[in-house]
Amino acid sequence: MFVSVALLILIQSIAVVPVTVTSRSPQVEVHEFSDAELSCEFKTENEMNPRIEWKKIDKDVSFVYYDGHFVGPFHDRAEIKGATVRLRRVTQVDAGKYRCEVSAPLDSITLGETNVTLRVLVPPQTPLCDVPSSALTGSQVELRCRDQHSIPPAVYTWFKDNRALPIRQPNATYTVNEFTGILTFQTVSRADTGQYHCEAKNGVGPAKSCQGTHMHIDDLNVAAVIAGVVLLCLIMLFCVFGACYAHRHGYFSPNIRATVILQRKISNTLSRSCCDVKTTDGWQLL
Repeated sequence: MFVSVALLILIQSIAVVPVTVTSRSPQVEVHEFSDAELSCEFKTENEMNPRIEWKKIDKDVSFVYYDGHFVGPFHDRAEIKGATVRLRRVTQVDAGKYRCEVSAPLDSITLGETNVTLRVLVPPQTPLCDVPSSALTGSQVELRCRDQHSIPPAVYTWFKDNRALPIRQPNATYTVNEFTGILTFQTVSRADTGQYHCEAKNGVGPAKSCQGTHMHIDDLNVAAVIAGVVLLCLIMLFCVFGACYAHRHGYFSPNIRATVILQRKISNTLSRSCCDVKTTDGWQLL
């Protein structure tokens, strides 16, 4: 009797292990177009044939593996061993969080789960570069470089005449943001004339560069600007005086016979001088 009671107490004191689910690699990083292994391992208390499901957790939850089959875009490019899934030729679309769920109806705790995050690394692509072909001295100029596809995001280096521009240099006339790819000249000078190109790199694949573009800096021609302003003023004055003259002689009259009168006045005007000359004795009609 005493032995039976002691045995019962011993059995009850043994810890019962319900279903447990873990992953050897909860964070997975692979290069684009390579294979990715999503690890899932489990132990059950009593259940010998647990149900295994894989889901992708985005804004909406979608099945990856359900009822013994891969579904959706994983149908022809995934395999499972135990509860571990292997995805073939992953792309950026496959990146995200995945959940492995194991159901064991005969266990005291019937459901266990673990999450695996897949990150797909993408090498740099040829960046898009925006380099103005010309600018005036003293103006602010921005050169832009951007690669929108690389993961992790690329860092950028600008080159002038195939020589890298240091990011930090004392007394530099420019600033470079290596993360946004923007090269800024606060007040550009003729010394900044040259061929510029940008390089993008992120440590995943080889660096990529855009094609070089020549930027020419011109001095502001003050004399030409003044001459242009004077010429514009003269043209405007000529137009104003012409309009006043036409209005004074009735060329803009809305009379029904305006066309006939206009023709007569033009004929008379052509036959005589239209200028008044002021002499010392007064106004004289020429």
